[in-house]
Amino acid sequence: MLRKSVIVFLAIICGTLPVFSQVVSGTSSDYLGRRNTITSAVPFLLIAPDSRSGAMGDIGAATSADVMSQHHNPAKYVFSQNKAGVSISYSPWLKALVNDIHLLYVAGYWKITDMDAISMSLRYFSLGNIDFTDMYGNAIMSHTPNEFAIDMNYSRKLTDVLSMAITPRLIYSDLTGRQFASGVETKAGVAGAADLSLFYEQDFSSKTLRNQTLRIGLNISNIGNKMSYATGTMRRDFISTNLKLGLGYSMDFDDYNRLTFVGEINKLLIPTPPVYAEDSTGQTVYDDAGNPVIAAGKDPNVSVAQGIFQSFYDAPGGFVEEMREYNWALGMEYVYRDLLAVRFGYFNESKYKGGRKYFTIGAGVKYNILGIDVSYLFAVNQNHPLENTLRFTLTFDFASFKSSEIKNQGKLLKNSGISNQIR
Repeated sequence: MLRKSVIVFLAIICGTLPVFSQVVSGTSSDYLGRRNTITSAVPFLLIAPDSRSGAMGDIGAATSADVMSQHHNPAKYVFSQNKAGVSISYSPWLKALVNDIHLLYVAGYWKITDMDAISMSLRYFSLGNIDFTDMYGNAIMSHTPNEFAIDMNYSRKLTDVLSMAITPRLIYSDLTGRQFASGVETKAGVAGAADLSLFYEQDFSSKTLRNQTLRIGLNISNIGNKMSYATGTMRRDFISTNLKLGLGYSMDFDDYNRLTFVGEINKLLIPTPPVYAEDSTGQTVYDDAGNPVIAAGKDPNVSVAQGIFQSFYDAPGGFVEEMREYNWALGMEYVYRDLLAVRFGYFNESKYKGGRKYFTIGAGVKYNILGIDVSYLFAVNQNHPLENTLRFTLTFDFASFKSSEIKNQGKLLKNSGISNQIR
């Protein structure tokens, strides 16, 4: 306190108050050695819920269509070989830290025609039980924070090889149980959002391989309004708007063996936190309007639309830091006779933007109307919260059920001799 008083006294006496408000300046390279993680509300929306993508490094924008396409790229549904399907996925999340956080995801679709399809999904995220206390440690209440999102989708083919989809979504996040924090009453966060997605799938052949497929997928997800968790406050947080772009290639060696390679990049379309100016004592400098002065980067208090475009050029560290904000992943899938699948993947995120790096592995089996998939995550860094993450997915293929039902009826008719009479 004495040192601070002397500094203030000398500043006043010498008439050098601007020295007290000196801005810390520097080039963009000066900010590259610092962690600058981008945060948002409702990050649970970005978790890949299903085992198939979870086994391939959380990739899904440019893989072949399946029931779980709703999360990764809903435009894929119109390219599904089946008429309809329903799937449910479950994962104990952050198991390395606690044992009562869970993610549940249910999705289903129906192809109206060969040109269009509808689908919907429900995502539920439970954060376990939390005991709230006052500033003296006295128990107030117990609460189970939870979040969910429900959405519907319409996808349509624009050409034989290109489709698009629009997916409206309702998001609800209850983290505080409406408790008071610093005298302010909290509330559940509510937001409306939508996904815009495109999917390209082209079959071709060569002299060596008869059946090959190229896929390109793009999904801009969770474009929606900001979310607030407090009543009577102007503070609102961006939700997890994300860009996902993928490229996939499949080749059939014969009628029984298929191999797929996929790559994908992801980027949050949210403003990057700037570097705020500090005075000689390390305190944040404010302008006449009471706003903190920005030393590097851009003002994050902008509209949703501006924030999306600004996210491509607002990093304090310039172009190098912008490139760090792109996560990338690689995946591989081997399928035998559409019955057995084995999958591998790798996900990479810059250590300055969160540092998630992990390998994934998984397998799936399908028989008749039922498919079961499981995936497992190996974190590169020891004691990482995502270590040993498991995902389980159960899929029902109603088109297969219908086909098997017809086959069974044919067998009954043949055994009873009716089929011969019909002929």
